[in-house]
Amino acid sequence: MILFPRSKSFTRLFLLLTSFFLYHASRAQDGNKLSVVGAVDLGLKSYQTIQAKRNYYNASSALMQNTKNEYLPNLIASVQQDYGTANSQFGPLGSVGIPGAGGGLAVASSGPVVNQQSWNAAYGALYLATVNWEFFTFGRVRSKIRMSGSQVERDSADLTQEQFIHGVRVSGAYLNLLIAQRLIRIAQDNLERTTFVQKTVKARTLNGLNAGVDSSLANADVSRAKLTVIDARNNEQQSRNLLAQYLKVSPDPFLLDTTLFNRIPLEFKTTTNVANNPQVRYYKSRLELSNQTATFLRRSVLPGFNFFSVLQTKGSGFNYNYTPALPENYSKSYSDGVNPTRSNYLLGVSLSWNVMSLPKIRQQVNAQRFVSAAYQNEYDLISTQLQDQLILSDQRIENSLQSVAEVPLQFKAASDAYIQKSVLYKNGLATIVELQQALYSLNRAEADLNVAFINVWQSLLQKAAASGDFDLFIKQAR
Repeated sequence: MILFPRSKSFTRLFLLLTSFFLYHASRAQDGNKLSVVGAVDLGLKSYQTIQAKRNYYNASSALMQNTKNEYLPNLIASVQQDYGTANSQFGPLGSVGIPGAGGGLAVASSGPVVNQQSWNAAYGALYLATVNWEFFTFGRVRSKIRMSGSQVERDSADLTQEQFIHGVRVSGAYLNLLIAQRLIRIAQDNLERTTFVQKTVKARTLNGLNAGVDSSLANADVSRAKLTVIDARNNEQQSRNLLAQYLKVSPDPFLLDTTLFNRIPLEFKTTTNVANNPQVRYYKSRLELSNQTATFLRRSVLPGFNFFSVLQTKGSGFNYNYTPALPENYSKSYSDGVNPTRSNYLLGVSLSWNVMSLPKIRQQVNAQRFVSAAYQNEYDLISTQLQDQLILSDQRIENSLQSVAEVPLQFKAASDAYIQKSVLYKNGLATIVELQQALYSLNRAEADLNVAFINVWQSLLQKAAASGDFDLFIKQAR
């Protein structure tokens, strides 16, 4: 064994090194501490429902852009090159597809009418460009675009609502876990006190200063205190698991911000009303989407003006004077057949209207009106509920502040009573029952002291959730 000289310089150096390591250890511990703000940020980044709502919003935004693109005209270009005969005859012809095979092809050859089959064949080509544009729809297209925009607003409000609710959810789980961790420590402190009383009672019982029943009661208190510790651990593990689910992390022990036990919020007023709550805005966006859908259905029966144009160019290996009398006037050359030689164009405007759509759409419009009425009922319900919760949160804040002012007095009185009863019991001037009552009162007062501070934060969180002003809570919980 090596002995170091105990000089003043050595002692000073030892204290300096100890302070250095303790300082950096505490800094490392603070670096791993999970604050309320950190927990909310982590939950908003990784929670699955928020990611799903964001994808729904992106999908509706893409569909809205697609709806706008539907107003663009249809421009179709076609190039056809083929090889075949050009026989023709008088008579009716119908193009009938093969059932179950997706349709069929019909030959549209044209040429002179001859008295027998001819197998003269040449190349031919068709070049086609068509434009079809429904340029005026009496507001039908605009109503569909507005309906798509309302769907985007609905999904955006749904995403904002989910972020808001999850922020409140994470904050509530954080506060529950914080108090659960503190209740474990309180239960352990109570176990230490009951164990100390047990040792004292056993010593006095062995010396004949107390009855044997006191030892049995002390043993029962220790067992009850151990069970309380187990219950507190179970509660802490459940609270920790719930917070871990909200943060999408493993349920390892969290190092939380315990300064919330030592301070209370300074601001309890908010300028935000219930109408600006993200939940209310979501229900309002649903109602707006339903109204826009009903408008679109009503206008979907309106007619539309269409502009159309066709430009057609053809080429053929058969000459213009190919007749039964001159069957040799055709060319088998590919270039002669695909070279465009004749063109036609067509311009026009049409008005189309499905008259029978009126009775078909009428019931759809009626059904959508009922849906809007249902959304209005749900909107009124959530507004009323949040308004009542806002009133209740103000009442709860007032009660919590009164508790915070009262619990220090209770704790001091209970602590003094426990010390007095402990001294009196050691001197044989108090019974074990009186000491147990003092011990119970001290344990209850210590728990109430810590719970009271968290109740103030929970009351503020409830007001933030009801009003929609989450910053009221999160800025003061930093």
